[in-house]
Amino acid sequence: MDAPTAQREFSAYGLSHWIVLALFAVGAVLVVVIGRTHRNDATARRFSRTFGAVTLGIYLTIYISTLFPPALGRSVPLRLTDLATIVAGYALLTHQRWAYALTYYWCLTLSTQALISPALESPDFPNKVFLAFWSIHLAVVWAAIYLTWGIGMHPTWRSYWFAVAVTVAWVAVTFVFNSLAGTNYGFVNRKPSTLSLLDVLGPWPWYLGTVAVILLVVWALMTWPWVRSASTSKPAVPDQATSSPRAENG
Repeated sequence: MDAPTAQREFSAYGLSHWIVLALFAVGAVLVVVIGRTHRNDATARRFSRTFGAVTLGIYLTIYISTLFPPALGRSVPLRLTDLATIVAGYALLTHQRWAYALTYYWCLTLSTQALISPALESPDFPNKVFLAFWSIHLAVVWAAIYLTWGIGMHPTWRSYWFAVAVTVAWVAVTFVFNSLAGTNYGFVNRKPSTLSLLDVLGPWPWYLGTVAVILLVVWALMTWPWVRSASTSKPAVPDQATSSPRAENG
């Protein structure tokens, strides 16, 4: 009897990756349609809460699995994916502005980058690591899309600066922890071993500065249209000198 063949490794832009990207596109359209169709009724709240609970449930299941056995390099919830998933689930449950802000900026840029250039070293579908990686990254990006283009939450400049401050704090804490523990959460202390967009941004530590500048610019560009749209859509305050009946009648 022949020995079972080893399961093939995941390969970026292989068949399974393209299927995931197609699933992502379909899901993105669906959450927008659901959000817009039920924006002003109780269905929207039920869907959002269920979506949030499922997202947090998936994350909790995955995180608990990393504790058996615990390992310093994978069991500490310091990856930005960990934080983004928790925040996205909370934003779906509560619609809190601060949670939405982090979901909008983190998930539509950093989590989306993981869809394009996944730092995934595992056997291909249906391996549990493969399923965990993609379920989390799809869920958080769908959450940001749903909250923004589905139910109509929008960022502001205050959201922008809040996200920048929290991200800087995360980088600082993660860098110190990585330096002390010899880990590499968030790829703050070195690049991933797999191919990624970081490979074209220079060596460490210079790519951290390059990423910071790119994020500042991209996040600003993600904010400006919403702020401009909100300011131009506000009705103009009528001039009392020209709109009062007395002024019109002379």
